[in-house]
Amino acid sequence: MGSGKTTSAIQMMNKIDDDKYIYITPYLDEIARIKNTCTQRKFYEPKVFTMDGEIFFKLDSLHKLLSEGKNIATTHALFKMATEETRELIYNEGYTLILDEALEVIKELKVSPDDTKMLLKEWMKQDENGLIQWDTKKESLQGVYNGKFQTVRRYALNNNLIMHNGVILLWNFPPDIFKLFKESYILTYLFSAQLQKYYFDIHGIEYEYYNVKVENDLYMFSQEINNDDTKIKEAIKRNMFIYEGTLNKIGDEHYSLSKSWYSKKTHLHKQLKNNTLNYFNNIMQSKSNDNMWTTFKDYKSKISGKGYTKGYVSVTERSTNKYCHKKVLAYAVNRFASPLIESYFHTKNIKINQELFALSELVQWIWRSAIRNNEEINLYIPSQRMRSLLNQWLDDEI
Repeated sequence: MGSGKTTSAIQMMNKIDDDKYIYITPYLDEIARIKNTCTQRKFYEPKVFTMDGEIFFKLDSLHKLLSEGKNIATTHALFKMATEETRELIYNEGYTLILDEALEVIKELKVSPDDTKMLLKEWMKQDENGLIQWDTKKESLQGVYNGKFQTVRRYALNNNLIMHNGVILLWNFPPDIFKLFKESYILTYLFSAQLQKYYFDIHGIEYEYYNVKVENDLYMFSQEINNDDTKIKEAIKRNMFIYEGTLNKIGDEHYSLSKSWYSKKTHLHKQLKNNTLNYFNNIMQSKSNDNMWTTFKDYKSKISGKGYTKGYVSVTERSTNKYCHKKVLAYAVNRFASPLIESYFHTKNIKINQELFALSELVQWIWRSAIRNNEEINLYIPSQRMRSLLNQWLDDEI
């Protein structure tokens, strides 16, 4: 959010000491930035490589770099593939983790109910805590499983899977991985609203909140309270023009434009499409290249229209800066955490703050646009709930 988090991390890594760092980011261009600006340390990026005629993939490359104690910059996607070998190497070398943006720590694994039953009967079992384990004893007798659920097998062997209400949930990171680092820094905004915060709470992982402090052009992490957040909001508010008009009527109810609304109110899809079309083509008269919009993926074709279809950006987009030229936005969703995941956290006595979760998702999506470059944007948010949350945040009421 332009507060200097990454700059603080870079200046910390540029100190001359014996610390070793792993920098994890969703942005490929951020890896290049780290490699170029960290002049006191040489950072390595895991690559596919060949040795003695054998091809080794990125995870192999990561393990090689870890075993050599190198400073590493890589992506969230590769970090998600961490195995027991990865964890042992991280612990043995005493690394510090810098995590750029919170991780998607839990999600539903797309396995049909019938396939789930088959896997539980033939290859998997769950313990009293719901953790799914792969039947390695059966494999030792009958041979290694070679069916279509190789990914499920790998996750189960890494202790990444749990069962809840008959559905397989994927923990992208076993909780012990964060305990293997000497220190971990998470560079994100509104952490208290994100699922990774609840993930830490469930597993008893302690954390502290830090701000960015600037002294004599030096950026550093500090627990001192400052008003930088208010200043950032004021700057954003000056550059953000939120539509207020009759096109918002479709989103007046609390759950309007939520996933369940899209499922039940199919007769209103055409109206929402017309509203979005009207906003881009008549009210804003914007160019296609300037337009950016979103809805839930399953309903993209229902809301797409002439002049803005190509500007679709996933509602969960985090991993790119390539939309920073977009100046006219339409956010045609009303965000709630998944009922299944909310239910799982509830069984662990953790309550998700749905309002903060929705706000965090909205702000992160808007931040893909030209607002990140301190440029003006126009915004259509038909959901009254989402619009109200954004306005409260801009007015520093949240």
